[in-house]
Amino acid sequence: MKIFLNKKKLLNSIHREKNLGFVPTMGAIHTGHISLMRRSLDECDKTVVSIFVNKPQFNKKIDFKKYPRNIKKDILILKKIGVDILFIPTNKDIYPAGVNKNINISTFANILCGKNRPGHFKAVVDVVDRLIKIVKPKKIYLGEKDMQQLKIIQDYVKKNKIKVKVINCKTVRESSGIPYSSRNFLLSKKQKNVAKKIYNFLFKNKHSLIKNIKNINKFKIKVIKIGADKIDYINILDINKINKPYKKKRNLKIFIAYYLGKTRLIDNF
Repeated sequence: MKIFLNKKKLLNSIHREKNLGFVPTMGAIHTGHISLMRRSLDECDKTVVSIFVNKPQFNKKIDFKKYPRNIKKDILILKKIGVDILFIPTNKDIYPAGVNKNINISTFANILCGKNRPGHFKAVVDVVDRLIKIVKPKKIYLGEKDMQQLKIIQDYVKKNKIKVKVINCKTVRESSGIPYSSRNFLLSKKQKNVAKKIYNFLFKNKHSLIKNIKNINKFKIKVIKIGADKIDYINILDINKINKPYKKKRNLKIFIAYYLGKTRLIDNF
């Protein structure tokens, strides 16, 4: 595996590649990331993985500082699964002239996570756009666990006619049912058990919740009783009605964001 710590050397290495797969990450590599990388390795000639903890997308400085980082462990994992190229850019590589505050994204960014995290999705799209322009991949692989983020990026790529195919990959879950996430590293055993119970409760009662959307507050109360410290939202959306052109077939999903201690977890199913 080749490791590049600056943009110039990376570009010299990949400028002739025509079938690049790309997986952008913020590190703290887990099984969910690995599933994206393996699909890229299967479908593309070479796979580029980036590790860049993107400060502008964090609403609180403390969350940026506490974000799990273990670059040595990440490198060992990437080498083991056969990733071709690791790109660890500097802040100057990504933001030579600062962030793009005027970036235009889908209005879907105004609800769910966007409601309580102003500017978050603009910052995510900005950094992904910049990474795509550097790497110039044929395909970029993103997970459905971050469904809102995925749909916003898909919409941005389509509207701006960016020459990359966004490949959405199914959520990979731990044996407990909770999705793999870098934030899981911040949870205690007790908190992970609470997350398991919350997932099992909502998954088991998904159809009941969809049929009785007016009773959503009762489900919120139950989630708090199970052990959540705070709920940002529990909502039901038809993901086939988010980005145009809309699909006729309905695909209803439960979206949830909640806190265990100071750790914010999201899921959809």
